[in-house]
Amino acid sequence: MMEFLGEHWLDILTTILGLVYIWLEYRASIALWFIGIIMPALDIYLYWSHGLYGDAGMAVYYTLAAVYGYAMWKFGRKRNQKSAEMPITHTPLRLYLPITIFFFTAWVVTYYILIRWTNSTVPVLDSFTNALSFVGLWALARKYIEQWFFWMVVDVVCAVLYVQKGIPFKAGLYGLYVVIAVMGYFKWKQLMKDETISVDK
Repeated sequence: MMEFLGEHWLDILTTILGLVYIWLEYRASIALWFIGIIMPALDIYLYWSHGLYGDAGMAVYYTLAAVYGYAMWKFGRKRNQKSAEMPITHTPLRLYLPITIFFFTAWVVTYYILIRWTNSTVPVLDSFTNALSFVGLWALARKYIEQWFFWMVVDVVCAVLYVQKGIPFKAGLYGLYVVIAVMGYFKWKQLMKDETISVDK
């Protein structure tokens, strides 16, 4: 038992932090960004030691992006925003084309980096989840409800990858993330409706 814990302690710890993170995201709590700084900082080593170099690089991005996300939720504003707190909204249609272009560009660039400078055994899927995660985290920082759709796809792919790479607890976490992402979408949809009603009163 101790040998198992010794081998998987970081996987277990980051999984626990991940559960706290997704619960806070589900509730649209700004506190999620504090966990969002700590967890990916630990994930950098976890992923690198298992040969998931793209995910390790992504964890660096997550750590830095969590600072940006906190600043956006705390001080950011949207066009025509009436409340003091940034509201949950749909992604504006004008952003769909730039988002799509950015996603495919990030996918290609990340794939090239993986095949050129690492010995990644899953460069296509690793780069895909990284590119989509870039988009998802940006959408989360802007409080766009569609961010949940991005995470549903990322979570399914990551769960499979982590099983293959021998990171069982993290794989289980991402499997749970899929379920919570679906629930989170409907939770945010209700919160968005409540915010609209509150503003209209």
